Amino acid sequence: MGRDITQHELLVELEPVVAENLDRHLATAKDWNPHDYVPWDEGRNFAAMGGVDWDPEQSRLSEVAKVAMITNLLTEDNLPSYHRTISEHFSSDGAWGTWVGRWTAEENRHGIAMRDYLVVTRGVDPVALENDRMVHMTRGVHAPEYFMGMLDQVAYVTFQELATRISHRCTGKVCEDPIADRMLKRIATDENLHMIFYRNLAGAAFDLAPDQAMESVTKIIKDFAMPGRGMPNWRRNGVLMVKHGIYDLRQHLDDVLLPVLRIWNVFDRTDFTARGERSREELCEYLEKLGKDVQRFEEQRARMLAREAAKAEKVAATVS
Repeated sequence: MGRDITQHELLVELEPVVAENLDRHLATAKDWNPHDYVPWDEGRNFAAMGGVDWDPEQSRLSEVAKVAMITNLLTEDNLPSYHRTISEHFSSDGAWGTWVGRWTAEENRHGIAMRDYLVVTRGVDPVALENDRMVHMTRGVHAPEYFMGMLDQVAYVTFQELATRISHRCTGKVCEDPIADRMLKRIATDENLHMIFYRNLAGAAFDLAPDQAMESVTKIIKDFAMPGRGMPNWRRNGVLMVKHGIYDLRQHLDDVLLPVLRIWNVFDRTDFTARGERSREELCEYLEKLGKDVQRFEEQRARMLAREAAKAEKVAATVS
């Protein structure tokens, strides 16, 4: 059995792939300005500037839309933590460093646009939003101790960027506001391009170190959590978003995990040693269990929504 490729060797061997995909990304990505996606004519002063402070009646967003917007925004706010983590496991030199800087700059636009939209349209309580931002950013994001090295990080961000793209797109729809939908489509496009970069990089890592890449992917999938984990009201808000299809188990399995795994040819590769085969078998067992969990979840959600609809119908009939 051959030795593992070291972290340094991986960084050196994969740098041409980073450079190639950086060039592809820069040729594909379209520059955009956050201020072009905000309805500034709806803005007005708050009390500190002689205006009126926020009131719930001012918001046009449903409770689900508010929760989804706040969760997605606070997730984007933790960019300094993500930058730190990626910088620690990548390199600040050459194409690696250029990518990290470019990725960070592009990601930063997302939080700017979303916060400006919410404040200008008075979609959510800006004071509560700022308090939650302070708490979430102070806590930061810390990967589990056993997420070590570049391969783990590349595997994680591949799935995370795709999951975030889906969450943004579904949030745009539930806002029922063409301005919010347009803005979140634009942000989701960025997330998709970032996902493609990391997916291509991970694909090259599979060819370079198949057993190590397989082990990283299995580990990441089995313990995957969205980067917003730990923010204020995370559990309550997450349940509401799952319930209304902003991001749920079905999307996670069918729209995130399986398409990426197929592109990496994980299920049909023939270059694993016994070590890689064991990891692939472990992953397949997990995916089979997840598929059963998805079915149970959807059945439970359908029953819950049916009960709520019946209850609402009963209340409406009583009132009328």
